[in-house]
Amino acid sequence: MPLSVPNLLTWLRVLAIPLLLLLYVPQLGLQAPLRDGLATALFVAAAVTDWVDGWLARKLGQTSAFGAFLDPVADKLIVAAALVVLLSLERVDPVVALVIIGREITISALREWMASIGARANVAVHSLGKLKTAVQMTAIPMLLWGRPLLGVDCLRVGTWLVIAAAILTVWSMMYYLRRAWPYLRDGMVR
Repeated sequence: MPLSVPNLLTWLRVLAIPLLLLLYVPQLGLQAPLRDGLATALFVAAAVTDWVDGWLARKLGQTSAFGAFLDPVADKLIVAAALVVLLSLERVDPVVALVIIGREITISALREWMASIGARANVAVHSLGKLKTAVQMTAIPMLLWGRPLLGVDCLRVGTWLVIAAAILTVWSMMYYLRRAWPYLRDGMVR
């Protein structure tokens, strides 16, 4: 495993996952405002390090195959963990969580398969996927916070944003599946 600052930041995101879940263990006895505030700060810090580690890897010439593997895995795991927390708090609809998590699993598997047949470029990250991620990464901290902040009803706005993220999730999944369809079709015919 290449040791670099970008990879260390990615590992910090991975380590944030159990911390996020631990905040919601009832035996800790954390009061909701403190618990939700810490969870929100942790998730926002993870989202920021996602951007920073990619920027640093390119700027410092420290991109690596391992970093390219671990970075999206860390992103998907922390989003899934946050959605599980939000489900337990009843701040996100189960269908929305399933759509978001299901899409991530589907597209990850599709990319792996496309790479195995030498066609990964056909399902490379697209601006629609980036928009989905931006909306999702805005919605989740608002839902983790779950109360008004600076005159904004974070629970209401976060709910609308996570629904928008789910719609973008389906849209982007359809985009990637359409790009992969010729390969999928050929694979089914054989």
